[in-house]
Amino acid sequence: MYYYRYANAEVSCCYKYLMFSYNIIFWLAGAAFIAAGFWAWSEKGVLLDLTQVTRQHGFDPVWLVLFVGAFTFTLGFAGCVGALRENICLLKFFSGVIGLIFFLELTAAVLAVVFQSQVKAWINEFFLQNIRAYRDDIDLQNIIDSLQTGNKCCGAQEPDDWNLNIYFSCNETRRSREWCGVPFSCCIPDPAESVMNTQCGYDVRTKRPQEWASQIYTKGCIASLEDWLPQNLYTVAIVFIIISVLQMVGIYLARTLIADIEKVKLRY
Repeated sequence: MYYYRYANAEVSCCYKYLMFSYNIIFWLAGAAFIAAGFWAWSEKGVLLDLTQVTRQHGFDPVWLVLFVGAFTFTLGFAGCVGALRENICLLKFFSGVIGLIFFLELTAAVLAVVFQSQVKAWINEFFLQNIRAYRDDIDLQNIIDSLQTGNKCCGAQEPDDWNLNIYFSCNETRRSREWCGVPFSCCIPDPAESVMNTQCGYDVRTKRPQEWASQIYTKGCIASLEDWLPQNLYTVAIVFIIISVLQMVGIYLARTLIADIEKVKLRY
């Protein structure tokens, strides 16, 4: 049996399957995000009553999970199928979207530095809006509690920001058991207690502000974020560089594969 080696141009199997392997992770991750999003909505009963989506006043984290999942799934699908089927349109779509994301990331970083005061005001308003909706969504509640606990902060600028929430408001006309208090995530944990006291924030703001520091965090989460960024600037920069390198690798693989496919088409 004789084997013949053809000198004709051909698509590189190496780049083809590297491209496929690169994208299969994103494809599966996107599917997992979508499944997690619908599972979260089913647990909250949203799938049984879709009108709940329009009644929410704050940010529902499930929307972000579903958006990221759908976007990642679509991009991974384009990369995988484009590589296996040697489809130039899908590969161009993939590389174009990745390039656009990279450009938007750079633009956002520059704008955040140039317009720091406006970004800070937007973040502050966003946080206050979600303080108002704290009890409307359990996922939002858990995120705010994690943020306050992890950063040892309370409210956007100060604990009195919780006056915007009807449950914690000091308004005399509408009292609840949490009246004039703060969530338990604002409390300074007692080392002697192995289980967090979820009622530790009750009636805290009925006391003088000078007495708060012994019981709750008094620094706002915006100020805490401002302190965190300079201390972790190198970590943020390294993460950004790693993401950028991965994006560049994806673009390189897609463009190289496109060039190979076009050479084969021109040959035949």
